[in-house]
Amino acid sequence: MAILPILIAPDPILKTKSERIDTIDESIRQLAADMFETMYNEEGIGLAAVQVGVLKRILVTDVTWRTREEMGDIESGEQYVLINPEIIEDSGDEHVYKEGCLSLPSQFSEVTRPSEVRVRYQDLDGKSQEQTFDGLLATCIQHEIDHLNGIIFVDHISSVKRDMILRKLTKQKRAGVFDHHEHDHVHGEHCNHG
Repeated sequence: MAILPILIAPDPILKTKSERIDTIDESIRQLAADMFETMYNEEGIGLAAVQVGVLKRILVTDVTWRTREEMGDIESGEQYVLINPEIIEDSGDEHVYKEGCLSLPSQFSEVTRPSEVRVRYQDLDGKSQEQTFDGLLATCIQHEIDHLNGIIFVDHISSVKRDMILRKLTKQKRAGVFDHHEHDHVHGEHCNHG
């Protein structure tokens, strides 16, 4: 496994729509493993492949993991790998989370999304799955699917606030703030999604 560099907004790759995965092979399984390692390293709860510069429709999420401080390692929670995910239904009722993103470090904003979604996707064995997600996990999966479609969470907020955040990140990038590692965090109660 490897820790991959995370792209920081504004980066044109983050605005690019990812391509469908036709063959789920060892390289895709390795990518998923590397994405989990990267996500845990950055203390995020979700990560889309585009955030590590890979334009493939795959995301990983684990909203229940914990760092074992005394052991210096990570205890994973419930891991999900969604390949070619698509939302096929939402609950209609909405809820607001304060989202963040590993590609927009230390930036948070309230985003309104459906509180429950039904998602069709393939797993790492290539099997087609359908599952309903709710709460923080639903928010995280929607955030990551947005990434696969070239959308970042600040695209859901006012243009004034979005421009302010992106200008700040541009200035920090120019100053070399992120040179040691490009990284991404996501949402929810200051949880970082990919």
